[in-house]
Amino acid sequence: MKFLDLTKVYIRSGGGGGGAVSFRREKFIEYGGPDGGDGGNGGSVWAEAVDGLNTLIDFRYQQHFFANTGGAGMGQQRSGANGEDIVLYVPAGTEILDEDQETVIADLETIGDRVLLAKGGNGGFGNLHFKSSTNQAPRRANPGQEGIERTIWLRLKLIADAGLLGLPNAGKSTFLAATSNARPKIADYPFTTLYPNLGVVGIDNVEFVVADIPGLIEGAHEGRGLGDLFLGHVERCAVLLHLVDGTSGTFLEDYQTIIDELEAYGGELSEKKRITVLNKVDSLDDEERDFFKEELEKIAGAPVYLMSGVSREGVDTVLRAMRADIDEGRLRLKAVDEEPEPWRP
Repeated sequence: MKFLDLTKVYIRSGGGGGGAVSFRREKFIEYGGPDGGDGGNGGSVWAEAVDGLNTLIDFRYQQHFFANTGGAGMGQQRSGANGEDIVLYVPAGTEILDEDQETVIADLETIGDRVLLAKGGNGGFGNLHFKSSTNQAPRRANPGQEGIERTIWLRLKLIADAGLLGLPNAGKSTFLAATSNARPKIADYPFTTLYPNLGVVGIDNVEFVVADIPGLIEGAHEGRGLGDLFLGHVERCAVLLHLVDGTSGTFLEDYQTIIDELEAYGGELSEKKRITVLNKVDSLDDEERDFFKEELEKIAGAPVYLMSGVSREGVDTVLRAMRADIDEGRLRLKAVDEEPEPWRP
């Protein structure tokens, strides 16, 4: 299944049906009077967050959603049928933006959230509605109200408790594969990760969700590399794990590059809690570890953890540090495998 996190959608609610001009015609009833029914209401367009989806790929193949028009009114006081609503089913964490891609119409954060995007037009009144003591035979009816047509953008921001940051080949995918059942692509060339991956990580009988996004490079906010569009997937995280490649000869510059890109992205992302980790320390000797850690702590202004995703050295310590910065409400109890009952003939 391909990953898609931004798409344009065209929607239109149904127009209301027109009212009817009709008079009662029956034998031996000379003055039957008006009996034209009202038109039905047009269908509305809704959006709802549902379980089981983590991509907007369905909207790649269908971008137009038009609700049905309401039925016209008829004689014998019969009203037209209402048009059926249309529901756009999206993953939890989807933002709905106006055509300018800046105005947020709704943010469907949790499963079950539902929002009305375009209300169907009201049905027109039939001539029965206009009957009065001074106008007992009205010959007028209202047309139905037109539907609403608009263009919207759907932007998915994955729901994760912690996010991974770093340059390409900093070891983010290796860390996710070593700590969860996720199987991201891992290779020895840059930009191996082309779309975000999610993994459920467990430590000390609790679980939380970690998001791995494609690596950032200098100038990502200007569109270099894969750009900074994927940073939206870690906006909802409680803590960010910043991995720095300890085998890089420019690890201090690498660290500052990510910090500069976060600040250029704007919003609250640069102010989120961050845990800095010097990764791939299995390739460093004790003297290099101590020196590199000390240098990195000077510019980070915070403690730096040593870790190796390959050898799993320091992994549990980093996971516990992440767990400490995640709200208790986000954590889930780790499922305990129950022992199967002994077989009995």
